[in-house]
Amino acid sequence: MNPSRFLRCFLTLPLGLALLGAAGYSQNTPPPAPTPAPAPDLAGNPPARPAAINPNLPAIFVAGDSTAARGRGEDQQGWAVPFADYFDLTKVSIVNAARGGRSSRTFVTEGLWDAMLAQAKAGDLVLIQFGINDTGAINDASRARGSIPGIGEETQEIDNLNTKKHEVVHTYGWYLRKMIADTKARGAAPILLGLTIRNVWNNGKVERAYGRYNQWAADVAKAAGVPFLDVTDLVADKFEAMGEEKVKAIYIQDHTHFSLVGADMHAAAVVAGLKALTPNPVRLFLSARGTAVAPDAVARLNLPRAANPALPTLFLIGDSTVRNGRGDGSDRGEWGWGDFLGAKFDTNRINVVNQAIGGLSSRTYLTQGHWDRVLAMMQKGDFVMMQFGHNDSGAVNDTSRARASLRGIGEETQEIDNLLTQRHEIVHTYGWYLRKFMTDAQAKGVTPLVCSLIPRQAWQDGKIVRAKDSYAGWAGQAAQAAHAPFIDINEIIASRYDQLGPAKVAALFVEGPHTNAEGAELNAQCVIAGLKALNDDPLAPYLRP
Repeated sequence: MNPSRFLRCFLTLPLGLALLGAAGYSQNTPPPAPTPAPAPDLAGNPPARPAAINPNLPAIFVAGDSTAARGRGEDQQGWAVPFADYFDLTKVSIVNAARGGRSSRTFVTEGLWDAMLAQAKAGDLVLIQFGINDTGAINDASRARGSIPGIGEETQEIDNLNTKKHEVVHTYGWYLRKMIADTKARGAAPILLGLTIRNVWNNGKVERAYGRYNQWAADVAKAAGVPFLDVTDLVADKFEAMGEEKVKAIYIQDHTHFSLVGADMHAAAVVAGLKALTPNPVRLFLSARGTAVAPDAVARLNLPRAANPALPTLFLIGDSTVRNGRGDGSDRGEWGWGDFLGAKFDTNRINVVNQAIGGLSSRTYLTQGHWDRVLAMMQKGDFVMMQFGHNDSGAVNDTSRARASLRGIGEETQEIDNLLTQRHEIVHTYGWYLRKFMTDAQAKGVTPLVCSLIPRQAWQDGKIVRAKDSYAGWAGQAAQAAHAPFIDINEIIASRYDQLGPAKVAALFVEGPHTNAEGAELNAQCVIAGLKALNDDPLAPYLRP
């Protein structure tokens, strides 16, 4: 397939439609708008315009700051420079429009955004990454580049001491939304990126949250229905595997700007994240080097992290009935209840981080390494709420999923040579896996809470079928053994369904046990009802009134 035609086809698929919005794409690309004259830089020099590109090729644009822009060489370089090495430049143009020292606000106000956008056309990709410089002063005589923290519609009118112009300053989220809307209006596809990593460490862990900018970018992307690639997490995992001393050698200039080695690691992470999207928007444009990069499994899932590490965190673990796909409803409108639970809590006092993963059982959530990853994030005073069971039945060993746990809560085991993973494995009971999650959490000073699985849309004698004699009952017994709070949402939700009746309940489901947004919201309400019914609800201080 012709590469340009491929990107156009990509935009007609579900993800592409979500990227552009219902009315954003047109087969008739509008003629390029006149390129505005960008404002001078701080030294009085006009900023360089993006290089001319081949109008017959699709293009990937990068809008960002010095962590992406061209730097001084091997000792300091932006990631979007080696990024081009991962692509076949006879098939796609890579346009690095990033500019050092710019925030989301000044990239717009200096005309850099309009200059770049004037070259974009239908079928192009626009990667947007800001935040490092958005923390600066809103008004001073040297830079005046800060945006208002947050993603709301607040504004601040100023007489800019640097530019000598009157200006209405907006929030960080407002500037990102403008870039998304402008990109869609050109028929191109916007993708927001998390921030690059700073060389800041604490107790052997590298900084993963530069303020709340990553979370704000993720929230804006989710609301706009466009992808968010958490570059921060992808690179931080690699840096922590390397260790603090080796990473220090990558940051020669300061703790923000990395060498060519660090730039290349960030570039590879962006490529891995792009390849993890479904459909993959870059698969026809990769060089041999780009082809060799494996899609990142965590990027594919778009799993969140704590927005404010200074606060306690409620982690959610489970299957697709807690979080489906990328947690954005893009999979046929299917939602898990965990994506609606955060709104029930005061997020100025607690983070709610949904780390549930579709298709997994209590067993595979452990064996695939997801529990260890979540456990590493936890701190004393946190909470973890778990719900498994829907995927714990089925085959213990086969070549397709091999995900079932043994039935019950005992200490029985079964040794297998796993036909799917090609590894020897000792399989335990459903209750054993839940107990492990609870005891591991308690050992870190984290409070575990257990939920029974949500009911399926199955009726018998005019009532929803319960699971008291299987997974719902076993979850309760496992919680009791670990002295952990138990929320029997299987019963709470089933009672609500009984009241609603088959027709209204059917309208809450998409397929199988998977609910739509309305059904997920109802289930989240039932979780809260179960929390409030506990004799000693440990999360009560954090609930919204």
